[in-house]
Amino acid sequence: MELSIIILVASFIILLVLNVPIAYCMGISTTLAFIAMGLPAPVAVSHKIATGIDSFALLAIPFFILSGLLMGHGGIARRLIEFADALVGRFRGGLAFVNVLTCMLFGAISGSASAAVSSVGGFMIPLMNKMGYHKDFNASVTITAATTGLIIPPSNVMIVYSLATGGAVSIAGIFLAGFVPGILVGLGLILVAAIISIKNNYGKGNKFTFGEGFRRFLSAVPALLLVVIVMGGILSGWFTATEASAIAVLYSLILAVIFYREVKIKDLPGILLQCGVTTAVVFMLIGTSMAMSWVLASENVPQSISASLLGLTDNKILLLLMINAILLVVGTFMDMTPAVLIFTPIFLPIVTNLGIHPLHFGIIIIMNLCIGLCTPPVGTCLFLGCGIADTTVSKVIKHILPFFAAMVITLLLCTFIPWLSLWIPGLFGKL
Repeated sequence: MELSIIILVASFIILLVLNVPIAYCMGISTTLAFIAMGLPAPVAVSHKIATGIDSFALLAIPFFILSGLLMGHGGIARRLIEFADALVGRFRGGLAFVNVLTCMLFGAISGSASAAVSSVGGFMIPLMNKMGYHKDFNASVTITAATTGLIIPPSNVMIVYSLATGGAVSIAGIFLAGFVPGILVGLGLILVAAIISIKNNYGKGNKFTFGEGFRRFLSAVPALLLVVIVMGGILSGWFTATEASAIAVLYSLILAVIFYREVKIKDLPGILLQCGVTTAVVFMLIGTSMAMSWVLASENVPQSISASLLGLTDNKILLLLMINAILLVVGTFMDMTPAVLIFTPIFLPIVTNLGIHPLHFGIIIIMNLCIGLCTPPVGTCLFLGCGIADTTVSKVIKHILPFFAAMVITLLLCTFIPWLSLWIPGLFGKL
């Protein structure tokens, strides 16, 4: 192994163990690797970071972030909760179903798992506590359900994956590929929640008249239309994914400020500042990830790993299981964005040699890393959910394991049944 790669990996692991933020871990370790390669490190790293984020497609990310923030501050979560309650709240364990369904709807609208945990969990967890559900169970439901918004489009991590493939996958294609797997994950979580609720005799919710249910549906329709507008416009060819993100901001602004009137003009500077901070973090991660990826590619690391794995076995099932296992481990300590940017170039050549479509693999890698958001030591959703529920990670882990099992089973189904990911893109000619 080249000295530069040894330095890159060793310094990255040491910095990670020292709890240095992931973007700094990648930036510092990449700089040390550039020095070992005899390159002018400060200039070279800065250049790679700048060129890494110099992509028109990436403009969609700040727009979708802003759209999600406007939706989050605009009372959308509450209306979606009321709509979901009218649909499934009457059943045994109904509030858990409402939690999952709302996270799916809100996550799809906002494209952010953290926003789903904060907005939906902030309302649902206290309500479920009050209705006699165990608070660690409530946290587990919210934490795992929030990740469905990263699989159901529009999703920022899907845009990042499209970039990581070098254009081999269109944003519209990966968006469409996520619908069925995302819904399956949600259904799996609902099934687990139902079994636990029946076992523990968690209560039923209220029954609603048709009129009340219809009123709640009408209240939620404007928010739900965002996904229809974004996906419909992209698929019809009216606008690109980047243009769709700008339209999503305009629509969210009108909805939050004028239609629902829950965001005041004086609130907008704070929302814009929050969007700027979040965007800066995401783009720092993307830039440093691209710089690290360049070092790995220049030293032929992807080819070496590909040859090593294919040298172990040529069995497609075993290779997919090994890749899944590696990605699950990676997801426990690395943020989704750098993980996608670093490991897509490594594993994509392997899976394409196995005859796996890049769209299918995109869903596999995203589903694996979504599980990582719910696991220590880095799991963003896990720590955020525990904070909202006023509990600890050690207490939640026991309750969250059945939900992990549902997510892993769904992952395996989507891994070995490509049709689940490719059916809708094929239907719209996006393969």
